Amino acid sequence: MESKVVIVTGASRGIGLAIAQFLLAASHKVVLVSRSADRLQELKDRFPSQVAYLAADMTVADAAWRATELAILTFGRIDGVVVNHGVLSPITRIENASIEEWKKLYDANLFSALALVRSRKTCADAPYQTKEAIPHLRASKGRIIFVSSGAATGAYTAWGAYGSSKAALNSLAKHVAVEEPDITAVAISPGRVDTDMQKELREKGTEMARKDYDTFKADFEGGRLNKPELPGAVIAKLSLDAEPELSGKYLKWDASDLAGYRQ
Repeated sequence: MESKVVIVTGASRGIGLAIAQFLLAASHKVVLVSRSADRLQELKDRFPSQVAYLAADMTVADAAWRATELAILTFGRIDGVVVNHGVLSPITRIENASIEEWKKLYDANLFSALALVRSRKTCADAPYQTKEAIPHLRASKGRIIFVSSGAATGAYTAWGAYGSSKAALNSLAKHVAVEEPDITAVAISPGRVDTDMQKELREKGTEMARKDYDTFKADFEGGRLNKPELPGAVIAKLSLDAEPELSGKYLKWDASDLAGYRQ
């Protein structure tokens, strides 16, 4: 397989790290983005010619174009983008909601994703700059994989902020699909995965309905949470070769439509 170039956000741990490790093991090139640099530097040390990384918070205004510019300057192209970063908190009932906290979550889970994939104009009299991903993905007929959640289509008490932001992310994938026929955009739910987000849920989910909270806790204690490598491998393969027929869809990582990506 020809080596491809993929941007992966939230790449220092959990699903993002699993995606990065899969791509690197398959000899692809990656631009890794995370707020912490230590794990990214470890990957750079192991795969010096395959890795470029940016230690940045994706909600910072210039992080999106810096990541895309790094990919172009280092590897000359972009074939895929995996939007994996995101936050869970605030986990609180709507009656107790803080508008400012919801805005911060939407910045992380939706608006920073939009910033990464869109084209932008730097000022009124300037030509369009092509530092975001869409123009490059048009050229490569590339893929954008949005890491979503089952919460996008369901509802848990105290998950209003997170669930609605993931529903909006699914809608963003659909709109990219209809506006950009040369780009394959897919939203994927990784299921319940043994990550720091699940740990946060167990520690902070006190406003959840007890029956729902107990199912998450029982899945952890019973060893039923997915290992990050399982959905991570599927997402990595989709970032390389997702079929155009999948564009605009929201799918669970273990859906029958994705059987070929789990082999």
